[in-house]
Amino acid sequence: MSRRRNILLGGGAAAAVVAAAGAFAFVDTGNSEATADDSPAATTEIERRDMARTEDFDGTLSYGTAYTMNGTLQGTVTDMAEPGTVLEPGTAAYFVDNEPVVVMQGELPMWRELAPGTEGPDVRQLEEYLSENGYENWFTVDDEYTWATAEAVEDWQADIGAAETGTVPLGSVVFLPDTMRVSEQLASVGDPANGAILGYTRDRRSVTLELDVLDQDLAEEGLAVTVTLPDGTEVDGEVTEVSTTVSGGGSEDDMGGEEEPTTIEVTVTVADDEALEDLESAPVTVELTNEVHEDVLAVPVEALLALREGGYGLEISDGSATEIVPVETGIFSQGMVEVAGDGLEEGMSVVVPE
Repeated sequence: MSRRRNILLGGGAAAAVVAAAGAFAFVDTGNSEATADDSPAATTEIERRDMARTEDFDGTLSYGTAYTMNGTLQGTVTDMAEPGTVLEPGTAAYFVDNEPVVVMQGELPMWRELAPGTEGPDVRQLEEYLSENGYENWFTVDDEYTWATAEAVEDWQADIGAAETGTVPLGSVVFLPDTMRVSEQLASVGDPANGAILGYTRDRRSVTLELDVLDQDLAEEGLAVTVTLPDGTEVDGEVTEVSTTVSGGGSEDDMGGEEEPTTIEVTVTVADDEALEDLESAPVTVELTNEVHEDVLAVPVEALLALREGGYGLEISDGSATEIVPVETGIFSQGMVEVAGDGLEEGMSVVVPE
């Protein structure tokens, strides 16, 4: 698990930001006014805006876990769906002896032949598919495979070019809980059909990242996030799942290494899948926002001055003279810092040291 912080809080951290910006300087507020000739020419205005504290985490974009579709029919593989094919209900995943093995929507895998006299939830699953696809006039959707169910199956078999038997042999249908995508062909045309045929995954890409359990408050389902792709493109995303299972946290290994961090898995779905173009798997960065301050005053980080007596200040200019004003800092984000102090107002000119 890796992350990069976009924020710095507290006195020492703020000083580090200013130093990194090349603007770190100590000033003495005992003589807080100067003439315009003593002031640097560069100024900027105090802004009023929303400020957000964010953290960047490394994640992986992919289609997720790959599953194996195993065939159970006796026969020969005569055709298969190509990698990238979306296995929607009604799609032929592959062909055995030139007859299609069809994908249907359902949570239960097929474990037996379905024929007149069969009863159970797998019968209902089959009948629900048939009913939703125009074969609803011959039977009642229930747990019983009747002669009316068999007639509907025969009509369906005729439409897909399969033998019209009125029964559904084990292996002639593949029930999948969601729309899936072929990731690879595990068999070749001519292979026996009773083995691994296809690899498949979800049909949409998503981002997974591992959060330390101490950071789990940063992610909640429905949270809007920003995902940065390898080429620097930013796309919108949303946290769609936060695992309740904690991993890691074991004892030190036998070689005396550090204890494995305790993490939870977070899944982010990208709003516009087309924006990902042809990426199948890639490292990405996910920006999580864990605090927002609305309608606050803000200035560029480099405008901060470290005061000798401690704390930070701004050099306020009225065009003819400047004055050092102590300020309290809040959120640091994207080169800006939240500031508050007596007399500070939106639009005031602030000196930015060169």
